[in-house]
Amino acid sequence: MNDARSANVRAELRPAFAGRGAGSWLEMDAWMPSEISAISPLMERLMRLLEGSHCVTGEEAAVELALREALSNAVVHGNRLDGHKLVHVRCRCKVGKGISITVSDQSQGFDPGVVPDPLSVDHLEAEHGRGIHLMKLAMDEVSFEQRGAEVHMWKGPANDARAS
Repeated sequence: MNDARSANVRAELRPAFAGRGAGSWLEMDAWMPSEISAISPLMERLMRLLEGSHCVTGEEAAVELALREALSNAVVHGNRLDGHKLVHVRCRCKVGKGISITVSDQSQGFDPGVVPDPLSVDHLEAEHGRGIHLMKLAMDEVSFEQRGAEVHMWKGPANDARAS
């Protein structure tokens, strides 16, 4: 992520498109300040582009849920609501092939292996702690890199054989 970018600027979104039809693809690159109020406007713009791309027709709600959770986690838990720190979102999708999403924050990361299971009896009444679980339920693949400061998610099209 480019630390020189000003967090005083509202979310910046740069979409790129190539072609039409079965071989077309969409790539989106966005930065936003670590503020809860920046999440919904960025989500609305990203989802409009995603819905128009037809990359994951029928799976938009699942992608929206996972992306919103990833952004919330990056803002609240990663960058700890520091509006001077940025969250970076990269999406790449191809019609009929699904979407790949990466959300990065500027934190030191975390160990995803020590996140409590939200379905365990001890955590059923917790007010938080379900975001990663929801991302894994909504997407076909979820993994963490950069010591947990970066989440990679993939969702195939509704008829993809790998989807379950």
